[in-house]
Amino acid sequence: MGAGMAGSDAALAAARLGVHVDLFEMRPKVRTPAHQTDRFAEMVCSNSLGGEGLTNAKGLMQAEMRAAGGAIVTAADDARVPAGGALAVDRAQMAERVTERVMAHPLVHVHRDELAEVPSGPTVLATGPLTSDRFAESLAAHVGGSFLGFYDAAAPIVSFESIDMTVAYRKGRYGQADDYINLPLDEETYDRFYERLAEARSHTPHDWEKLEFFEGCMPIEEIARRGKETPRFGPMKPVGLEDPETGRRHHAVVQLRQEDAEGRMWSLVGFQTGLKWGDQKELVRMLPGLQDAEIVRYGVMHRNTYLNAPTLLNADLSLRAHPQHFVAGVLAGTEGYLESSATGWLAGLNAARYAQGLAPVVPPESSMLGGLTRFLSGANPDGFQPMNANWGLVPNAPKKDEHGRRMAKRDRREWMYHHGLEAFNAWLAGLQPSLPDVAPVPAHPEPVTPAVR
Repeated sequence: MGAGMAGSDAALAAARLGVHVDLFEMRPKVRTPAHQTDRFAEMVCSNSLGGEGLTNAKGLMQAEMRAAGGAIVTAADDARVPAGGALAVDRAQMAERVTERVMAHPLVHVHRDELAEVPSGPTVLATGPLTSDRFAESLAAHVGGSFLGFYDAAAPIVSFESIDMTVAYRKGRYGQADDYINLPLDEETYDRFYERLAEARSHTPHDWEKLEFFEGCMPIEEIARRGKETPRFGPMKPVGLEDPETGRRHHAVVQLRQEDAEGRMWSLVGFQTGLKWGDQKELVRMLPGLQDAEIVRYGVMHRNTYLNAPTLLNADLSLRAHPQHFVAGVLAGTEGYLESSATGWLAGLNAARYAQGLAPVVPPESSMLGGLTRFLSGANPDGFQPMNANWGLVPNAPKKDEHGRRMAKRDRREWMYHHGLEAFNAWLAGLQPSLPDVAPVPAHPEPVTPAVR
């Protein structure tokens, strides 16, 4: 269901295994406020699938999809335009190539129609952020209405290794379990932070994604507009978080909440925001303990339809209560065109395997796709927000090389890229039955030579 990034990749991945695919796309019969054409895989917000290179998390996912023969990435390579270090495309050419490839496949039957209910057989649900109201009602009844969200209100997420724990401290409010990391602010620091927050630039949403903010999910910048002291009585409330060493109450405290099972990623509690990313980065790094923060996901505020994946999905992208149904793309809790296409490929592969009586498969945890799907199925379900490809999804590189020399950050990223792609290539090669036309992508031509620090 759906012929966007996820649905197109899913349909072709399933057809490669020899199964017949019925692909339903409601456009142009039912239009959305965002799409301009009836082409498949139409890009409406950006023309980029993210940065490339051996130190870029999206670069690793791109390489994985090239190795797998993913429809979107291979079409993007054909339709690319110069964009520095990013995989950017001619949008019209990209959509045309994907549409032609899907329409031409003898095992894919395209239906230009809207499905208002969840089908009963093996299905990939990839209806995207602008899922129709009729189908959303059916899906909510299928999975439970409380598990379906209708807009994205996310806070920035930082990597644990970039938090200065000599400044931050662990403590739960009012002496509860020490599950949170706390960042203390004195009055002078708070004043500087508030002044910068008050002048920060907000993202202006498209007409089709204008939001009515809910009191329980108000952006931090909107809270600040209500007065200088308002954040201190909301997300920056210091009460119950007195310093464990001195017993002193700080002027304000920002709490960080663990986002993944391994504790590699932590979000700023109550800091959902629609600020421009440059301003977010500056504000985050003004907070004590985050002066060198690595932001693995920026905050967003926009129209979205997605499931609370950790409560519903397995790592193979099937619904736990309905194993014949697989979910991909934004609906599964991903953020970004590349991530949508990659999860579409995996969901299509597993839906075809299900139809053939085969067990579903999951890429290795060191691969970016494997890390992402494991996050979706195992993240903290409390306040779950969609996730994009980032290095926090996969195991960290060793801090020292085989000679005992410390590896710089760039070298560690290259190691993770090399290790992840090598594992993904091996996993692809070991699939039974084997996938046709799969060609491994070289992980790295030369061993990483670490810089000595």
